[in-house]
Amino acid sequence: MNILFYLLPKAEVDYLFNDFTVRQALEKMKEKRFSMIPIIDKKNGKYLKTIQSYDFLDYLSSYKLSFQDLEMDLISDIPCSKNIRPVRVNCDVRELYKIIVDQNFVPVVDDEGIFIGIVTRKAVMEEITKELLAAKQE
Repeated sequence: MNILFYLLPKAEVDYLFNDFTVRQALEKMKEKRFSMIPIIDKKNGKYLKTIQSYDFLDYLSSYKLSFQDLEMDLISDIPCSKNIRPVRVNCDVRELYKIIVDQNFVPVVDDEGIFIGIVTRKAVMEEITKELLAAKQE
């Protein structure tokens, strides 16, 4: 099976651009109730990293920033605690399964590193569940 079967395309995915301020990013994550979100380069569309709510907490507590600072500091300034690496579109589905166990989603990029979407853990689990139930009925 190809991982494109699971793909939620970029047009349907929330993400941040690297030039968002910390305040903009926090507002979007709060509004959407996300615990993690991908960051892509605004100029070339390449996947850069995924930031987690913990990363914001660590950043804010370490630097004790004022509200004004949050409007000036860029999201790209926040270090990420976990390296959420993307997979290429032609990735073997078994590799995807190994990665998705430890994170909510896996970013998917093309051969140039351009962000094309994500595969969610939920989508993978739903498909595996359907397959197991179908096999059990046979």
